[in-house]
Amino acid sequence: MDVVEKIKNLAQSHLRDPGHFVVDVILSKHKPYKVTVVLDGDHGITIDDCSLLSRSLSEDLDNIDLIKDNFTLEVGTPGLDQPLKLKRQFAKNVGRELKVHRKDKVIVVGLLKETSDEKIVMETELKEKGKKKEFTQTEIPFSEIEKAIVIVSFK
Repeated sequence: MDVVEKIKNLAQSHLRDPGHFVVDVILSKHKPYKVTVVLDGDHGITIDDCSLLSRSLSEDLDNIDLIKDNFTLEVGTPGLDQPLKLKRQFAKNVGRELKVHRKDKVIVVGLLKETSDEKIVMETELKEKGKKKEFTQTEIPFSEIEKAIVIVSFK
């Protein structure tokens, strides 16, 4: 198991709420090292959640000497512009609009209606001139998703 995977497992072990999960761990390649732990939650993450994990994880990393050189630890949540990485993040965003880039280079924009272990279901608008808006259900298997981003509307 590599260092990143060990840090991810260690971070996950410190999360007390079963609705919280580690999305990603990023370890910079240059000294001084920077360890970034990205958290999310089924019902959101607070700054207190981040600081609690930061203190616990920092102490553990110092004690087990996993990273031999000096490092900084940063714990936060994914930004609005960050792609969804885990199936669990898709489930959290049901009812929101997504922009999905498929591996075949097709881009699908629509409302995320549901998710399962294998796929997502989106409601997309059929574009026909002069006609009233019509919608269709589009199923996209997770295996075909290259990148998916939540579209944030400030209306």
